[in-house]
Amino acid sequence: MPSLRSTNDFVQLLQKEGELQVISDLVDPNLELAEIQRRVVAKKGPALLFTNVKGTKFPVATNLYGSEKRIHLAFGPKPVATIARLAKLAKEIFPPRFSKLWKERSLGLLPFQVGLKQVRRAPILHGSVGSVGELPQLVSWPRDGGPFVTLPLVYTEHPKSGNGNLGMYRVQLFGEKTVGMHIQIHRGGGFHYYEAEKEGNALPAHVYIGGPPALTIAAVAPLPEEIPELVFASFLMGEKLRMKQDKSVSPYPIVADADFALIGSIPPKLRRPEGPFGDHYGYYSLLHDYPYLDLSHILHRKDAIWAATVVGRPPQEDHYIAEFLQDLLSPMFPLVMPQVLGVWAYEESGVHSLAAAIVKERYFREAFMGALRILGEGQLSLTKCLLVTNERVNLKNFSETFRVITERSDPRTDFFIFSNISQDTLDYTSGTVNKGSKLLWMGITDPNKPALFPNLPKEFNGTFKDKRFQNPKVFLPGVLVVQGSAFQQNDRLAEVLLKEDLSSFSYIFLVDDSEDSVKSDSDFIWTMFTRMEPASDVYARTETIRNHISYQVPIIFDCRLKPWIPDVLTPLPETVKLVEERFGRWIDSL
Repeated sequence: MPSLRSTNDFVQLLQKEGELQVISDLVDPNLELAEIQRRVVAKKGPALLFTNVKGTKFPVATNLYGSEKRIHLAFGPKPVATIARLAKLAKEIFPPRFSKLWKERSLGLLPFQVGLKQVRRAPILHGSVGSVGELPQLVSWPRDGGPFVTLPLVYTEHPKSGNGNLGMYRVQLFGEKTVGMHIQIHRGGGFHYYEAEKEGNALPAHVYIGGPPALTIAAVAPLPEEIPELVFASFLMGEKLRMKQDKSVSPYPIVADADFALIGSIPPKLRRPEGPFGDHYGYYSLLHDYPYLDLSHILHRKDAIWAATVVGRPPQEDHYIAEFLQDLLSPMFPLVMPQVLGVWAYEESGVHSLAAAIVKERYFREAFMGALRILGEGQLSLTKCLLVTNERVNLKNFSETFRVITERSDPRTDFFIFSNISQDTLDYTSGTVNKGSKLLWMGITDPNKPALFPNLPKEFNGTFKDKRFQNPKVFLPGVLVVQGSAFQQNDRLAEVLLKEDLSSFSYIFLVDDSEDSVKSDSDFIWTMFTRMEPASDVYARTETIRNHISYQVPIIFDCRLKPWIPDVLTPLPETVKLVEERFGRWIDSL
C-alpha cells in the first residue's frame, strides 16, 4: 500500500473503501458540524468530508480515525507487527547468534526506511492566507471560548539541545495572526517553552493540521522523551518523512506534506485568557491564562483539507486512536519497565484518570515497585488511579480486571493514597489546577493463600435509614453503587453512608444517578473516575500502623459532581433539532 502523505490521500482511500460520506450541503462550523460528527460517531458511522463549510473555502474532514477499519487503512498491520518483533528481539538477542539475527534480518532495513529527508519542493509552500479567520472556525460546544483547532500538531525544539517535540496541544483561533498555545508543563512543548522563557527568549513553533495520518498519531503517542515524534511518524508511514528547510519562513525544517502550517513564535512572559473548551474528559476545561503564538505565516497545500475531530464524553473518535496506540506500544512496556507485563489506560476515563497493570510478584511487594515504575514513566505518570494485579487478566475488560482487584485486595495493606502531588491539567476534581492526588489499588494473588473475599455479595437487600440514599445498584460482586442527594459543601454524606448497614459490600460508590452509572463499563468508569479525587473523596474507617494508613472495608468513594468540577458537556437543544431536521433521516439509517 502506498504511503499516505496528506489528508486528501487518506480521504481518497476511505472513499474507495466505502468508508467516507461526502456532505455537500452548506454546514455551519459553529456547533452544527460538531453535532453531526457526534451523532455519526454514536452510530459508528463513516468518516465525513464537508465540502461546503460556512465562512471558509477549505473542506473539513472529521471522524477519519473513528473505527478499527479506518485505523487499519491508515497504517496497516506492519507497525504493530514490527514493534512486536523489535521487542521480542530485544529480549532474545543475547547472546547474539547468527541464526537469530538472520531470522530478523528484514529489521536491519529499518534505519534506511525510517527518518527524515530533505526535499527541494514542498506542497505546503503552495499557498497562504492572510488571517486565521479564513480557516474553518470550528466551535464544538456551546460554552467554548471561540473556534479551536481540534487536531493541532504542535512542533517545537529545545532551545539548547535542538531536540524536537511534536505534541497535540489545543489551539484557539484568536485573531488575524494570533492563536492560543495550551502547552502544559507536563509535556514536551511545555518543557521547551519553560527553557526559552527562563532566558527571556521567544520560542519558535509550528502548528500543523493534516498531512500524513502518521503525523497525527505520533503527536499523541506516549513516547519516551528520547524518541522523536517525527521519526516515529516516519516509522508508521514506512518511509522517510519529507522535510523542507526554508530559513525565510522558519528556523525549523517544515513538514513538506502537511495540509496546513501555522508558523510563528511564542513570546516570553506574556499570557492571555484561553478557553473554556469542551474536552475529552466530557466536561468543560475552564478559562485560564496561557501563552499564545504570534504568526508570521499561514501556509497550505494546493489540495488542503482541514482535518478535525470533536471530543466530549467518551467514547468519541479518539477512542480508536487511544486503543491503537496502546496496542502498538504495549510490547515495549516490559523493556522499559521490566517488572511490568502490561498496562492499559482506560480512554473512557479521559485516559489519565484510570489505568490498570499486570505486574510481577516474584518476591514480597515486587508489584508495588512495578506500580511505582508506572507512576514515574512519561505520560503514565499523570495516571490518577492505578489498579495493579499479578493475575493474567484481560486489561481491556474492565469488569474482569476490577473483579480481580476487589476479590484479591486487602485494603489494610493494598490501598494507597498519595496526596499533594501533580495532577493532569484537565482534571479539576481536586478543585485546583495541576495539583491533586493518586490512588494505587493492588489486588495480588498469593498462591499460598485463598482469595481474601471469594464470596462477595451479589445482591443488596438492605434498606437505608437516611432517605437521601436511593436506588442501590450492584455493579460487581461486592461493589455497590448508591444514588445520593446532590453535593452540598460540607454535607459529609459519604460519612453518613458509612454508618448505614451496607450488607457486607466492600466498595460503595456514591453518585448522582445510579441508573446511568451502571449501564456499561464505560459509564461506570466515566462517572466514578472523572468525578473523584482520592485524597478528598475516599472515606473509610482507618488506623495508622507503622505510619501507614490502614483502610477497613467498606470504603466509600464520593463520585458526585462537586461545585468546582466544570459542567458536563451538553449540546444546545436548537442545534440538536437543526441537525435532526437536516440530517436525522440519513444518520438514523447508518
